[in-house]
Amino acid sequence: MTGIVDVSSDWLALREGEDARARSQELALAAAKLLPPGPVVVHDLGSGTGSMMRWLAPLLPGPQRWVLHDWNVRLTERALDDAPPVDRAGLPVAVETRSGALAQLTASDLDGASLVTASALLDVLTARELHAIVDACVDVGSPALFALSVTGDAELSPYDPRDAIVGRAFNAHQRRLADGRSLLGRYGAPIARGLFALAGWRVRETTTQWHLDDREPGLLAEWFDGWVDAAVEQTPELRDESAAYRRLRAAQLARGELSAVIRHRDLLAWPR
Repeated sequence: MTGIVDVSSDWLALREGEDARARSQELALAAAKLLPPGPVVVHDLGSGTGSMMRWLAPLLPGPQRWVLHDWNVRLTERALDDAPPVDRAGLPVAVETRSGALAQLTASDLDGASLVTASALLDVLTARELHAIVDACVDVGSPALFALSVTGDAELSPYDPRDAIVGRAFNAHQRRLADGRSLLGRYGAPIARGLFALAGWRVRETTTQWHLDDREPGLLAEWFDGWVDAAVEQTPELRDESAAYRRLRAAQLARGELSAVIRHRDLLAWPR
């Protein structure tokens, strides 16, 4: 998957708990009902260190085999460091890893798939990569569960008029040209929905949310800094104003006054 926007294992570890709370369990249980009888094979795209597997495996029947796909081999190696998660019956799942380019993904890469999953992936894809994923899912006939796609909707409290300015710049940054790749940003989930619908598949969607506050100040601080950093990278003229904005928000965070709701989309698609 060379070229996908890089993330650190530290950031993935920091967000894993909130990701688990935010993902739609309703869609996950609906996906479980779509699985054929017998052993379950799950292909997780852009798997990182395996957080989707750790969250979803206990909600699915077994026996399970997970195939973790990611261009960053260092991340998938981390997924193998700990004991594997267990399935709904409490039995450990089998795990293997693969690396490769999403733009070249085909049904043969999803061999034996009972379910295809991804988390926080669609917004960092290109149109070509997303088309390849949808085509591969359709060709193999496997339901697909995509969680935590960015919508571009973030609400901070207390309100500050600079929130909207930074938010617009961040959303533009999500659509940037990164190493020659034109990212889909907040349009990733709607485009995926449209592609599956064009293929004649059924689609269910729901809004999911991060709720960040003083319960996890480290995650809130890291998210906020990354949010503003991206906005300033996209719109450098915000740099001077963002300094005062950062100081204000840091003081509010230190007093336990700052909170944020960051909205995502979860999507389940399956053949009719």
